This record gives sequence, structure tokens and C-alpha cells, in this order.
Amino acid sequence: MDQISITAEVPKSPWGATTTKVVCPCSFTDVMSEQLAKQLDDESQSFPDFSSVSAALDAGEERETDSDLMLAQMLQMQFDKEFDTQLRTEERKFNGDSKLSISFENYRMVHPYEASGSSEDEVDWQDSCDDPYKADKPTITPKRGFTGKGKNITTKHDEVVCGRKNTARMDNFAPEINVGDGLGMDLKLSNQVYNSLKQHCYSEQRRSARLHEKKEHSTAEQAVDPRTRLLMYKMVNAGILENINGCISTGKESVVFHANGGSMENNAVPDECVLKVFKTTLNEFKNRDKYIKDDYRFIDRFSKLNPRTIIRLWAEKEMHNLARMKKAGIPCPEVVVLKKHILVMSFIGKDHVPAPKLKEAMLGSEDMKRAYYQVVHMMQQLYQECNLVHADLSEYNMLWHECKVWLIDVSQSIEPNHPHSHEFLFRDCRNVATFFQKGGVSEAMNMYELFNVVSGLQLSGDSEAEFLAQVRKH
Repeated sequence: MDQISITAEVPKSPWGATTTKVVCPCSFTDVMSEQLAKQLDDESQSFPDFSSVSAALDAGEERETDSDLMLAQMLQMQFDKEFDTQLRTEERKFNGDSKLSISFENYRMVHPYEASGSSEDEVDWQDSCDDPYKADKPTITPKRGFTGKGKNITTKHDEVVCGRKNTARMDNFAPEINVGDGLGMDLKLSNQVYNSLKQHCYSEQRRSARLHEKKEHSTAEQAVDPRTRLLMYKMVNAGILENINGCISTGKESVVFHANGGSMENNAVPDECVLKVFKTTLNEFKNRDKYIKDDYRFIDRFSKLNPRTIIRLWAEKEMHNLARMKKAGIPCPEVVVLKKHILVMSFIGKDHVPAPKLKEAMLGSEDMKRAYYQVVHMMQQLYQECNLVHADLSEYNMLWHECKVWLIDVSQSIEPNHPHSHEFLFRDCRNVATFFQKGGVSEAMNMYELFNVVSGLQLSGDSEAEFLAQVRKH
């Protein structure tokens, strides 16, 4: 029988020199024998198993790396460990402080070393199935409605059982309701307390929904809704305004913003402007309709069912009233442009500082007397030349700038043929007379004389009620 020489060459390894292992010659019969087959099988089992690699890696032992398989297993395990660490970091970053968390457990490369050698600081408690803050489930009462026998019977209406059930039900409240954890405490809530908390939870949810809807669909104090904000952006993009600086005044009907003027083709734009944004809510000024529904200029277009339509008519009405006053030479803001419920006007003031109201202006006796005669003259011009009644004239709607009085806020101004025009005029006269009399102007007329001077009527009365009754007849 011929002898067969077997030569085994190990591939060249980057961690060691190429070696050639020559096996002693043996016969073909020996090769086919069971004894040799068993020997070869034992040699194939000599490679280290996975657990030994894991133990060596965890223990930090330096093992021989002549075997490519062991080296590959060690590198793969190191890679998987780094991958799991990165995955935990991404999970914490993704969940943040949210009460609801997303677990990346299914994407991890789980190895035996994690079950035995991992430290507690590497594993977040949220990754485990046991939540220490989870409330214990209350004892379930059988369908028959009681447990125990004789004196030890406990019904489903027991105070302790109901209290624990109510505490467990608090976990079903909305996420934004902070109910606490109660770890290690046997909390028991009575039915009255639980029902009160439940009703409060529902009320807060409805309130939150209303506030969110109000914020999205209406203008609020020093804020604008998305529609109004879009209109303001469009005016800046069109070049009408260079920029919008901020809020300078708020009132029951509008919010006023300061802006730097740009340019327009058909109209000159002042260097400083104001944007008067009329509020789309009627909560603070619900009686707007009585100023506009009887005005013949808008009677056909008035609709009480559409608040936004009323606001646009309100802004348009102020634009027309300011145009009349400007034509008559009355000091007032000059209209630049009207965009729905946003009225752009000239700024009364200088260097971003608005002119003070007559109520806030510190005037001497001569300036106060000069202001009084100017106001009386403007009231006559407004009634006789502009055919208008201010209807809300007071020291809060008059500005003192460049040693003269400026009239503002004329959106509610009406014509004398309005059914309530003389009542509003008498109220204006009362406000003006009271302010200047308290300001020390000895020449100031009383409200009855001022009304007759402005209106041209000759009414008289011993009391305000009698005089107002004669006013209503006209």
C-alpha cells in the first residue's frame, strides 16, 4: 500500500509568520480508519468556544491571538458592546424627560456578558420590566361582591378597598395632570376626593383646549394670531414697511405696533409708522355693534354673526373718519394703507418714543389753557365740518405733541344723524369739561355749555337727567 504524505499549510496571518505543518506519513488504511477520524474530530474541537472568549474579554486577560476565529469573535463582541452603549445614549436623548418613553431593546445586540458583568450605571431603570414607581394593583373583588366569611367578610364597598381602587385609577388621568408616584405608601382616596380630582382633570383639559383654540384664532394682548402675523409679514416683504419693532400700546379694541416705513408706488410712507391691529375677539368690547349697525355707510354690510367681518368694517370706518379729519385740518394720524383689520398710520412721536397722552402729559397752566381751546375748536370742527361725533373723547384719546393736541381712536366715531349721536356727544363734553376743570383751567365751560357750543343747540336743564332727556329728543 502506498504511503500518503499529508501536508497542511496555514494561511499567512497579519499577526504572525506563515507556518507549514507537516504531518507524518501514514497509510491510506490509517486515513480511513475510525481512530484517525476521531483524532481529526478532536482537533477540530480544539478551537475556543464563545463563552471562553466572553470570559477572557470581561476578565481583561491577554490571550493568544494566533487563532483568527478567536480574534474575530473578540472584535465582534467589542463592536457589539460599543453599539449597545451608543444605542442607550440615543434612547435617553430621544425620550428626554417625557413620561412616555420609547425602548430600543429590540435593536440591541444581547450577549452573555451583559447578564453577568454589566454594571448598574450602564442600564437605565426604564429598560427593565420592573418599574419601582408603578402602583400596586388593588385586590380584585370577586363577582359575588364580597370576600371572606362571617365576621371577616369584606364587600366591594369597603372604605379601604375603594380607597385603594381610587388611588390606582388616578393613573388613567391625562398625562399633563401631575398625580405623583406614591412609592411605598398605602394611599387611600375617598370617593368624594377622587370624584373632585376627576372633575378637575376634565375641566383643565377643556380649559386647555379652549385656550389653544383662542390663541390660534384670535388676537390677544400684545400678540397676534397666525392670520394677522401673515399679513404683517406680507407688508414687510412688499416693502411697505422695513421692519416691525414691537408693541407700544394695548387697548380694549386694538394692539398698536411701531414700525419703520418703507416705500409705496402711489403713496408716501413716513419714516416711522404704527400698525393698529384690531382685536378679533369681542370679549373686551362687546358693544361694538351699536356704533356701526345704525351708520348708513355700513348698514348694508353689517353682520353680527361674523366677528371678523365686523372687525374689518371697524378698521375701514376709522380709515374713512381719519380721512375726513385730515381734510378738515384736524391734527390726527395720516392713513398709509389698510389691509383687512390692520391699519397702517403715521407715528405721532419721535425716535420710537410715542407722544404722551393728555392725561400723562405734564403741562403748565398756559399749556393746559392752550390745550383746552384747541380741544373745543377741534370738537366744533369735527361736528360741523367733518359731520362726525367722536363718541369716545377723553384725555386718554388725545395726545400732546409739538405743543398741540392730536386726536386718535376714531373708529367708533359716528355721524350726527345716528340715533345716539347726541348722547355720545354729551358724554364727550362731560369728559372734556371734567378733565380741564380739574386741571385748573378757570375758563373751562361746564358740560351743558360745551354741548350747546359744539352742537349749536340751545338746551337747558336743572339736572343732568333733565338735560339728557332733552338731548335724547333731538
